[in-house]
Amino acid sequence: MLCDESMIQETHYDILSVGEDASYEEIRTSYRSAILNHHPDKLQKISETSDADSEAGGRFLRVQKAWEVLSNARSRAVYDSNLRASRQDVLAAEDVSLEDMMMEDNGEVLELFYQCRCADYFSVDSLELGKMGYTLLRDKNTISIRNLDSLPASIILPCGSCSLQVRLLINADVKVPIDDQL
Repeated sequence: MLCDESMIQETHYDILSVGEDASYEEIRTSYRSAILNHHPDKLQKISETSDADSEAGGRFLRVQKAWEVLSNARSRAVYDSNLRASRQDVLAAEDVSLEDMMMEDNGEVLELFYQCRCADYFSVDSLELGKMGYTLLRDKNTISIRNLDSLPASIILPCGSCSLQVRLLINADVKVPIDDQL
């Protein structure tokens, strides 16, 4: 399980699929692409439910908001400062890497576990990682995690029972042999 949504949020950079060091031109190009892909008038109805329509509309509004903030140098600087501060506020009991995690494969989803001092577990699965923009890659004999910009990143994982948290460090260069884990 992951932290509540206030702990792990999609950033404006994630929404526009750009790195935090992206130039104005990169942000503008990505915004134009995203706005065309998510504009409610251009989307074909996948289903007849209003949930699909409201999700598409919500995504469109998030793209608009991200552009409003990141297109203005002053608002972007304030946003970046707040983003850095929010990341520093999270205290983790320890840092763990992919190699430290135990893995369980149920066929469709790969779950990563790390045991807490209280005997419960910190965990995250491949679906949750996907929602955050990370891809769990399985080669024949190895597993690795990638994010869109291939830069090192981290995810805070809470314990299932107590208040402790760990920081899962994501490094694109780390590959874990499957035989040792499964």
